[in-house]
Amino acid sequence: MKITNRISSLAAVAIVSVVAACGSKEQKEASSKPVDAKTEVSQQIVYVNSDTLLAKYQYFKDMKLKLETKAKAAQGDMAAKGQAFQREVAQYQQQANTMAADQRAATEERLKRKEQELGAYQQNAGQALQREQAAENEKLYDKIADYLKEYARKKGYKMVLTYSKGNSAILFADESLDVTNEVIKGLNDGYKK
Repeated sequence: MKITNRISSLAAVAIVSVVAACGSKEQKEASSKPVDAKTEVSQQIVYVNSDTLLAKYQYFKDMKLKLETKAKAAQGDMAAKGQAFQREVAQYQQQANTMAADQRAATEERLKRKEQELGAYQQNAGQALQREQAAENEKLYDKIADYLKEYARKKGYKMVLTYSKGNSAILFADESLDVTNEVIKGLNDGYKK
């Protein structure tokens, strides 16, 4: 559950960043051209609901499933290695009284090294998973950014904002400015190809 929330949070941050970056680029371009009326401005600004985008974008769903599967496999692997180590420790504890002092010391040293190796393995596995999540989020960011730049150019939009429940600077926006479903359809069509 923690991995799922983390993946969703990272992806939401990536989408917010994409939309903000597209918006700031478009805003710079928009500020160089004079605008005559408020109506024209509102028709040049649209928004995307990032919550809905994440829920319906197939690439994100596939990425999330892949990362969750890898995280579960890593957790299962760590649990198995941890249980094997615990069995080894329990076996040593049962036999410690019958062992010679030098044999006991050697076994304790070996178990101590094994525990350190297990900790290092766990840390490396966690870091590898985080690097993979970061790489996947970067791919997600690039896919959405590239699509939104082209989408905004084709539609003549000067700014694309993002909306996310509980994490948004937009308190209200007319639903006619919401292009989320159109963006999701375009992204999913592109992903299918």
